[in-house]
Amino acid sequence: MNGGSVPDTLSHIRAVQARLDVVIRELSKRQDAHDASKLLTPEVEVFDEFTPRLSSTTYGSPEYFQMLAAMKPALDHHYAANRHHPEWHELGIAGMNLIDLLEMICDWMAAAERHTDGNVLRSIELNRKRFCYSDELAAILCNTAALIERAMPVGPAKTHI
Repeated sequence: MNGGSVPDTLSHIRAVQARLDVVIRELSKRQDAHDASKLLTPEVEVFDEFTPRLSSTTYGSPEYFQMLAAMKPALDHHYAANRHHPEWHELGIAGMNLIDLLEMICDWMAAAERHTDGNVLRSIELNRKRFCYSDELAAILCNTAALIERAMPVGPAKTHI
């Protein structure tokens, strides 16, 4: 063993670590700022009214979409302020980056917990049709949700998947 590759490998490792650090910092920013617009006008008043009502609906049902239609002005504002929503992007899901997608799947998992019959895997499938993404991306989202779920502490915060 001549060790000729070791300096190159160590340089590569540092380069990957530097890029992962960028990802970690961006995720940390997203974690701190997630959905903060819901706490302010014009969103907070609408979410105060509809959040309790939405929890008793089935995600993707006609009743659910009727409530979303009634919330449209606040939702338009929310989507315009939060890039983890496909609606923020002119190209929808196709305009998102992996950081957006990670925040989005975490958001979907937490949202599924709000519905009495919530299930993030069903949400991923319904949203595949709603946002026109591929079976491959749906599989990646399912795999990511499963990884996150396995790593979550046991208790009421776990998503039912």
